[in-house]
Amino acid sequence: MRTIIECVPNVSEGRDRNSIDAMAAAVREAPGARLLDVSSDSAHHRSVLTFVGDAAAVRAGVLALFRAALPRIDLRTHRGEHPRMGAVDVVPFIPVRGVTVEECVALSKEIGAAIASEFGVPVFLYEDSASAEHRRNLADVRKGQFEGFAEKMKDARWAPDFGPAAPHPSAGVVAVGARPFLIAYNINLGTRDLAIADRIAKAIRHISGGFRYVKAMGVELADRGLVQVSINMTNFRKTPLHRVFDCVRAEAERHGVPVVGSEIVGLSPADALYAAAEHYLRLEGFSAEQVLETKLLGE
Repeated sequence: MRTIIECVPNVSEGRDRNSIDAMAAAVREAPGARLLDVSSDSAHHRSVLTFVGDAAAVRAGVLALFRAALPRIDLRTHRGEHPRMGAVDVVPFIPVRGVTVEECVALSKEIGAAIASEFGVPVFLYEDSASAEHRRNLADVRKGQFEGFAEKMKDARWAPDFGPAAPHPSAGVVAVGARPFLIAYNINLGTRDLAIADRIAKAIRHISGGFRYVKAMGVELADRGLVQVSINMTNFRKTPLHRVFDCVRAEAERHGVPVVGSEIVGLSPADALYAAAEHYLRLEGFSAEQVLETKLLGE
């Protein structure tokens, strides 16, 4: 069986098209790596690249990305709506086919050590690769952001897993780890009132008592005159997209605000979209085998 590992690095650049294209080209040219998608957001000032390959290809793609990103991103002048701690902020590995979570954990440690050695960027292992429970949640690792990391790393609990004991001057630090599929899903509200998006995000995220597999925050989209509930869905099977959408819409209606649209950043497993279609169309006895393209690809 062919080995397929998905890698979804997030970089702190969402505005400079030349820089984004250069980083995408670096990954695309890495031996064996197949770049599937690049999604950029100027308000978040962030881009998400999705590529796949075997272990060697993924390693080559990640290191090529760092070589392209570090000369082009300086966090000392970076300002955006999305929290960030690194030029290449997070590098997750997701097992897709012919590879185990344990093998992805081992790969994350190997690549983390290579990043620290070649680029002098401190590496924090997170999610399934975490070296301690308090490092598992990415939000906990990122807390303090780039500006606060020099002080944060003075605490022995936040010594890096690989690399120097202080952040890289312009590139900060990076989180590297193996994790399950995650869907980046944003819901846009027809208002400029960020407080409403913040309240709705608080209502749905797990840490505030909401859905178990949801992380969320309010974001201002100043160029569109809207606000957004920006969501990470960490287990779409146990907390499906449509359930979260319905809850956000109900909460927005309480505030007299409409939902004007939603978006998926990067790629999503087909099953997540099939579940939403089944829910809203009230399909009975639906199967993915009824999707023409799925049937053809299976032949």
